[in-house]
Amino acid sequence: MLYGEKTKNFQVKKKKIKELLIGSNNAGKVREIKHLLPRNIKVQSIIDYKFKSPKETGKTFLENSYIKSKYFSKKTNKICLADDSGLEVDKLNKKPGIFSARWGGKKNNFDLAIKRVFRELNKVDKNWRKKTIKARFVCALTIFGPNIKKIHSIGVVEGKISSKKKGKNGFGYDPIFIPKGKKITFGQMKFIKKFKIDHRAKAFKKIKKFL
Repeated sequence: MLYGEKTKNFQVKKKKIKELLIGSNNAGKVREIKHLLPRNIKVQSIIDYKFKSPKETGKTFLENSYIKSKYFSKKTNKICLADDSGLEVDKLNKKPGIFSARWGGKKNNFDLAIKRVFRELNKVDKNWRKKTIKARFVCALTIFGPNIKKIHSIGVVEGKISSKKKGKNGFGYDPIFIPKGKKITFGQMKFIKKFKIDHRAKAFKKIKKFL
C-alpha cells in the first residue's frame, strides 16, 4: 500500500453530504471524527444502533475501512464513514499494523496492547528504551453509501515509541507515541491540539472536499 496514494472516488454525488453515519464502536474515534466533520452535517454513530463490527478480513487499513463502511451502510441504508487505523513499529516489522486493536485481546484492551508492544520490543532488543524506535500511526477513511460507491483517503503521522506510558489523554496507543517534532506523547497532549495534527486529521484533509 502506498501512503502517498491520492484520494479516490467513484460515482460521487454532486451535492455535498448532509447526513453521515460513523462506522465505529470506538468512542474515542467517534469523538475525534465528530470534531473533524463540518458542523452542518448531521452525525450518528453505530454506537447509537448497538451494531457489532464486521470481521476485518482485509490485508490493509484501506481494505478494512471499506469493509466496515460498506457493511454499516448496507445495514442502515445511510452514507457511512468508517475508519481503520493503527500503529506500525519499524523494529517489529511494522506490527501491530492492521492488528493494532486485536493486540488488546477480545475486549480491545489497549493497556494489554501497549504491554504487548513493550514485550515484543524486549524480545527484539533489550536495550530498545535507550534508542529511537521509529513508528507511525496510519489512518484509512472510506465513505460508502447510496449513490456513493467509494471515497477514500489515507493519513500518516510519523514519530517514535516512548520508553514508557505517558499521559492519560487520547485513546489506544496514544500514551506511547511521540509524533515527529514533539517531545510529548499524544496521551500528554490536549485533545484540541492532538486531533489537528494526527493521522486522522491528515486523512480528513484529503477527503473533506466531499463533506
